[in-house]
Order: sequence, then structure tokens, then C-alpha cells
Amino acid sequence: MCRCLRVSASGYYDWSGRQPSARQIDNDRLLARIRELHEDSRGMLGAPRMHEDLVEEGETASLNRVARLMARHGLQGWPRKKRRGQRAQPSLTPPGVRNLLERDFNALEPETKWVTDITEIPTAEGKLFLCVVIDLFSKLVIGWSMHHRQDRQMVIRAVEMAIWQRQGGWSVILHSDRGSQFRSSDYQRYLTRNTLLCSMSAVGHCGDNAACEGFFGMLKRERINRERYATLDIAKADLFNYIERFHNPRMRRRVAKQDQKFSALSNPSEITG
Repeated sequence: MCRCLRVSASGYYDWSGRQPSARQIDNDRLLARIRELHEDSRGMLGAPRMHEDLVEEGETASLNRVARLMARHGLQGWPRKKRRGQRAQPSLTPPGVRNLLERDFNALEPETKWVTDITEIPTAEGKLFLCVVIDLFSKLVIGWSMHHRQDRQMVIRAVEMAIWQRQGGWSVILHSDRGSQFRSSDYQRYLTRNTLLCSMSAVGHCGDNAACEGFFGMLKRERINRERYATLDIAKADLFNYIERFHNPRMRRRVAKQDQKFSALSNPSEITG
């Protein structure tokens, strides 16, 4: 074989007995962790989000290196589907309510800006509706509720869950679209009683609530579009698993890492020490 390939026998034996390089050993270690994270996410993490998780764990690998290892071993995330938007029908805004966010989805502190919305999940028993409340500071889903009928009570239950977890009593902006549930008098009175400032999107502008729409898009791409739910209860259990055991823990780790960086910047002695 060496003669046919014009390779020296000594060169072949040197190659076959060569020990793995330090780079190869580190790639094998990194690949093992990538496989674990990929399996834990049910195959939904692509290279960019995989890189984010690895960096949060203290890895120094570049995005290109992570993408190269994943591509070489057939690991890929769940692709995003592109859809054409639909024009929304005009709806009236409750008196005194306007768009307080103006598409500014950055929050410097928790419990200052919340967003909420509703999405539907198909099952063999019919549609299941999910309402969430997201804190724009941490991106945590701090309130959620599910029901087979989308009504104002489902929305109020999600907001109620968020209020239970609130640490302070100051006013919080709660932004939504102009759905009938959010325009209902019961919902508006509930917000007023709990010092929540109602904010609403303009007509036909889904970008006004892009933070919540983005979460729903990620949820459907990473979980819902990959499943076929036989019952409402199975769908509810899977959504609970995604929110409380996958999404929220990732966001908490990200916030904790940001706090560590801020603490280090605020105390230069820790950096030099």
C-alpha cells in the first residue's frame, strides 16, 4: 500500500503511532460538551446559540470553531421558517392608553418593562392557547397561563403569576398588542389595581411587540413545530418543560454572568487581584 501511494513505510508507521495533539484532545473534549448540550436541547441549538451557552460556561472557543465542529459531525439546529405577514384589522385603543415602549425593548433594571402576548398551539384535541409575560431585563418568562379558549381570564392569570413574583411595588410598563383580551375592561381594571401601566402596539405593527413575538418564534421553531401533540395535556406538559426547564434556566445563567461582569467592573481590585 505504501508503494502504491508513494508513501515511505517509516512515515506511515510514524503517523499511525502518533499521539493526538493538544488541539485534537481539546476538540474532542469540546465536541463531547457540544453533543451533550445539543441532546439536552433536543437538537434545536445551532452554532450561534451553542456558542453562547459554551461562553456562559467559561469556554473560550470561537464561533467559527464551534460551527466547524458541529458541521463536521452532522450537528445542526432547527432552521427558522420565513412567512409572509398578514395585515391586522384596525381596533380601538382604551382611553388614555398609548405605546409607552416605542420599540425600545432594552431594560436596565428588572421590573420596569414587561411584554405580553398570546399564541396558539395545535393539538389533535383542538387548539391550545398560551399567554406569557416576559421581563425585558432578564428575558425570563415570569408569568404564563394555558387554556383551550383565549379569553381575558387566561391573560389575567398570566399577569397575576408575574405579579406574585414581583419584588417591588413600583409601577411597571406592561406592553401588549390590541387584542380584545387586552382591551377588555376587566384586564384594564386589573392592571390599574396592581400599578401596571398599560402600553399597546399600533395597528398592524407586529414590530411594536417584537420581543414577545421573538420568543414565540423561538418556541415554535425549537419545540412546537417539531412535535405532534395528541392531547391538550401533553402539549401543556411540553410547554411547561420548555419554559421552566429550558428557557428560564438559560436566561438566569445569562443574567448571573452579566452580574459577575458588572461586579468585576465595579471593583477593579478583583480584576487586578
